[in-house]
Amino acid sequence: MILCDGIGCDGYVWRYLRADLPERVGLHPHYRGHGRTAAPNDPTRVGIEDLADDVACVLDDAKVERAVIIGHSMGVQVALETYRRHAKRVAGLVLLCGAASHPLKTFRGSAAVEELLPTVQKWVHRVPGIVNSLTRRLLPTRLSYEVAARLEIRRDLVEPNDFMPYLEGMSKIDARLFIAMLSAAGQHSAEELLPNITAPTLVVVGARDGFTPPERGRAMAAAIPGAELLEIPGASHTAPIERPHLVDFTIRDFMTRRVDVARE
Repeated sequence: MILCDGIGCDGYVWRYLRADLPERVGLHPHYRGHGRTAAPNDPTRVGIEDLADDVACVLDDAKVERAVIIGHSMGVQVALETYRRHAKRVAGLVLLCGAASHPLKTFRGSAAVEELLPTVQKWVHRVPGIVNSLTRRLLPTRLSYEVAARLEIRRDLVEPNDFMPYLEGMSKIDARLFIAMLSAAGQHSAEELLPNITAPTLVVVGARDGFTPPERGRAMAAAIPGAELLEIPGASHTAPIERPHLVDFTIRDFMTRRVDVARE
């Protein structure tokens, strides 16, 4: 399996999956400008198509012919785009808490983020040093965790030690790169691809996901022939670390029934 993160992430959401399925998880690349990966020489090359081609390059470098692609949040779009561009490399898809298209149109139930993004992008490019300084100081703090707990994540299900790595990783990303990638994700669509997907597919949604409302995942599962759907009651956008053993058991079962059998 190859793991595709959400935007701004470098692996925090896979903590339990790695522990529960160590024999399955093989590859986890970081996106351009994320984690241990340097920023791209061309700052405009951070589209979903670029990231999908990077997945294929990682498979080439690892000498892996085919893999199950597991995507979380924006990683769902990367997984779908990889299937579009490199279908022969995809043995299966596991799509967690994400949408097939235009995620900013339904972020927290409205298109407000999409509408504000051009203005935010303009100000970030005017004063990038100030913005980066603020995010590096403010994001990796307990205050940011408390804000996240009020806005999205389930405080009763998420340990601070599980979520703080996300805030720490986000704080290190250049704001200009983040905004450019967010804009690219907001404009991307793989909706027309869904009815043509033949790879075994599992869709996982959180019933109270405010970032990607559950109806987006339900619609995606309904549009993909033979797709399976797991909807987790009470789970938010961070379902893989809120209900890790349910998510991981379902992925293991899916792999055994749908992917391993197909390979045989």
